[in-house]
Amino acid sequence: MQEWLLPIAVVLGGYTVLGLTGFGSALVVVPLLAWNWPLPEVVALTLLMDVPASAFHSGLNWRRVQWRELRRLLPGMVVGTLVGLWLMQHMSARWPLLLLGLYVAAAGLNALRPRTTLQGTVAMGWAYPVGTAIGLVEMLFGTAGPLVVAWLNRRLSDVQQMRASTPMIITAAAATVLLGMAWEGRLSNGLLWQRWTVLMGVALVGVWLGHRVAHRVPAARLRQIICGLLVISGLMLALGALR
Repeated sequence: MQEWLLPIAVVLGGYTVLGLTGFGSALVVVPLLAWNWPLPEVVALTLLMDVPASAFHSGLNWRRVQWRELRRLLPGMVVGTLVGLWLMQHMSARWPLLLLGLYVAAAGLNALRPRTTLQGTVAMGWAYPVGTAIGLVEMLFGTAGPLVVAWLNRRLSDVQQMRASTPMIITAAAATVLLGMAWEGRLSNGLLWQRWTVLMGVALVGVWLGHRVAHRVPAARLRQIICGLLVISGLMLALGALR
């Protein structure tokens, strides 16, 4: 039981963040679990939890989900997944860890930057390359949430619509990636499903807790703390890969 205490705490914290903000679970879960478990297994486990957890979150906020944004991104997400499958066969285990650490740290730093002006909307022609980037990052690291938020932040003016729509797009991205993994036989590991069985319920509880406090806790302050932790964990993961 002792060996499960850290994974349970990490998953509960990560998916509470998802319930509160609509994204960020993988940015917490993947770097921290990758310290003890192999990165490809952690990514697969996180994706398997992301699909039901993100769908659960969207169900709690069903009326605010903007389905048209998913339709625009989906073709590119499929292409990005295929590119990610090819890259995983040509990259050593060290470099994905390094890239993941730098990516997480950069995402945390970017989220900490204050917004001084209202940004304009992005032209629809960018939906295909952005969708491709989302599929690629989700395939390699299981952490495409910041890319989804960056896109929706320029597409939607209603913060609650963005919070509700982000998990829906993550659900589709994760499901697309899981199909690619299943095709390659990467989901046949019995230990993977054992871990999923133990942690999936914890993830759903985290989403519910985050949703309950979403309108009671100052989300901006909490997000600053979370993003600071993301920067630290990302840098530590990158240093670990270099060693």
